[in-house]
Amino acid sequence: MKKGIHGFAVMLLALSLVMSACSGKNDGAATGSPAGSASGSPVGSPAGTGNVTAAGELPITKEKTTIRIMTHANSLVEDFATNEFTKYLEEKTNIHIEWDILPEKSASEKLNLVLASGEQLPDVIMTMGISLAQQMIFGAQGLFRPLNGLIDQYGVETKKMFEQMPYVKDTITAPDGNIYAMPAPNEGFHAMFMQKMWIYKPWLDKLHLAMPTTTEEFYNVLKAFKTQDPNGNGKADEIPFSGSPTGYVTQVQNFLMNSFTYAPLSWLAADNGKIEVPYNKPEWKEGLKYLHRLYADGLMDPQALTQDGNQLKQLGENPGVPILGAVSTLHMGEFTQFFGESGRWKDYVAVPPLKGPGGVQVTPYDPYGVLNTGAYVITKDAKNPEAAFRLLDFMYNTETTLRSSYGRPGDEWDWAKEGELGINGEKAIWKPLKSWGNVQNVHWSLSGPIFNPSSLRLAQVDDPANPLEKMLYTETKEKYDPYKAGLDRIVPPLYLSNEDSAEIADLQLTLHNRVNEMLVRSINGDVDIDKEWDSYVKSLDDMNLGHYLELYQKAYDAKK
Repeated sequence: MKKGIHGFAVMLLALSLVMSACSGKNDGAATGSPAGSASGSPVGSPAGTGNVTAAGELPITKEKTTIRIMTHANSLVEDFATNEFTKYLEEKTNIHIEWDILPEKSASEKLNLVLASGEQLPDVIMTMGISLAQQMIFGAQGLFRPLNGLIDQYGVETKKMFEQMPYVKDTITAPDGNIYAMPAPNEGFHAMFMQKMWIYKPWLDKLHLAMPTTTEEFYNVLKAFKTQDPNGNGKADEIPFSGSPTGYVTQVQNFLMNSFTYAPLSWLAADNGKIEVPYNKPEWKEGLKYLHRLYADGLMDPQALTQDGNQLKQLGENPGVPILGAVSTLHMGEFTQFFGESGRWKDYVAVPPLKGPGGVQVTPYDPYGVLNTGAYVITKDAKNPEAAFRLLDFMYNTETTLRSSYGRPGDEWDWAKEGELGINGEKAIWKPLKSWGNVQNVHWSLSGPIFNPSSLRLAQVDDPANPLEKMLYTETKEKYDPYKAGLDRIVPPLYLSNEDSAEIADLQLTLHNRVNEMLVRSINGDVDIDKEWDSYVKSLDDMNLGHYLELYQKAYDAKK
């Protein structure tokens, strides 16, 4: 994840998971699992090759087969080799996994060295964030195997994924027509709307304040938080609005700037097919002036420009009385403790997009960020690529993905009972039995391919005792979905040549450093943005902003 006040990052909350449709005969009723669980094979499936059985059939190989998988360590998984889900996979598929676990902090560096050498590659590279540029480059060089033929012959679950999420196939297809890596879709609905604002509702209620709908109303609410002692302790210790430049999507401008101009996390947008950035527009200047006003009037925490995510969470979980009024971030778990002793996380509610002085009222929407592209690559050195792909396809199965991400049925989760409803009000599929996010050895904790479309994630049993997912869905659906930017404004994942990718990386570092510098100095009053604006815009031009946009435009046009 890239960090900085621009918050150019995409991650997902995955506290509970529901999975996709799966292969198999309709014999689930006898076992208590829904039709199409992980057992059985589809009728009329293509024949297998050699040691590999027919598409969808289990076990995957007739004789015990070893596949070497490279991945990085996961702090929530004790040991991949002895993990209960690993044992389950071997039992069901007849495939033994030989692990090559890279240290989490140096995983990218070590992977780059392996790819650069091109020698003695593992059979599979899994959950290593293989970028689209890497897929295109190493695919063209022959290091990554094209998967199109394997999908055609063996992709039972893969084809279902393509049917349910049609844009997936287009997104992962390189310009040469080949698919070199498979994704791990985790389509949390709320995570497609990253730039939210959360406000402490008990303070609104105590001060008889309505939910703000404009930037001016938001200013007045924060002023009331500061001056009217909403926590009732007789001290002026309330912090109306805070954030963090290095926390996860906790930068102070992420939500509010969209009341002045469309400003997604990537700082890239399309306008009638033309690639543009928001940070050189006059509307961006007006947004900076508003943020400075909050800062200058003591409504923004000065530490919001310097503190880290842990310090922000300490404010949200202040012992005794609450002191934090509002924070811009993906969800309230970034500044409070989910299921913590205080229970304070349940008292924060989302603020709908605010209408700015120019009438702008929009929320960025990103359906691509939940795809986790590059999650599974089969290399040129794979001794049995058919078995490696069949293993991937099996992991897209509903029950398999639940086991991979959550644990064992009957222990960590279970199938929903007849009559139980999901978060979306429709028939439920599953329900969690234990909390997620602890160190354990029964599942892979989102390491490895999964298929978790939104329609099935929302089929988790609606449990008032475990309201988190329902809260996130409802707040997002009701308050942000009506204001989402159109797909024509979104810049999708783009394939870039090695040269263009390197050039863009250098230009982006220079440009974003300049933007972040001006953003901080404008907010804290170190510069007068009105006086410095023209020279700031010129400095961006001098840093080759025009060429930066041209490179993206070329890739965008090729994609379209």
